[in-house]
Order: sequence, then structure tokens, then C-alpha cells
Amino acid sequence: MARFLVILPFVVVALDVFAVVDVILTETRRVRALNKVVWVVIIVLLPVIGALLWFFLGKARQDRGGEPRQVAPDDDPNFLRNLRRDEEQDERIRRLEQELAELDDDPPKE
Repeated sequence: MARFLVILPFVVVALDVFAVVDVILTETRRVRALNKVVWVVIIVLLPVIGALLWFFLGKARQDRGGEPRQVAPDDDPNFLRNLRRDEEQDERIRRLEQELAELDDDPPKE
């Protein structure tokens, strides 16, 4: 029991430091309810409760409207559409080159 009482303050301080650093590094648009300064004050004044409030209420989970997720090329409809368009253009160029080659083949003059 004595060890627990010795270790507990270190755990509380570590939790508070982690929470304060997390508040500072979190983007402003992901902070809910209060601004960052108020959250830091709450965490410092209410050590364990403030950190738990921050993690459960103050910080929005994943931002769904942010950057689009990465999609593999074979799953990306735009990539596949452009790939088909490129193939169609290549085929069209081959046909035109073939037609030009046929037109350039003049019969020998006598």
C-alpha cells in the first residue's frame, strides 16, 4: 500500500502533463466546448478530473470533414476513369498513325 501511495502522485502528474501537452498540440477546430486556455486551467486546477474531462468531453474524436482518406489507385474511380481515357487516346493515336502510314505509302512511279 505504501508503494501505491508513492507511485500515485507520479501517475497523476504524468497524466496532467500529458493532458496539458495534448491540449496544446490539438488543433483548435477539434477543441469542443471551451477554448484551449480554459482547458489548461481546468486540468491544472482539477488534476485527475480535469484530464479526464479533457479526454472525454473537450477533444473531438476524429475529424470526419478533414483531409480525404487515401485510396489505392485500383479503388479510385477518378484514377480508373483517367486510365481508360489514356488508353482510348493511345488507341486513337495508334489508329491515326496507321492511317498516316498507309497514306504515305505511295505506289512507285514509273
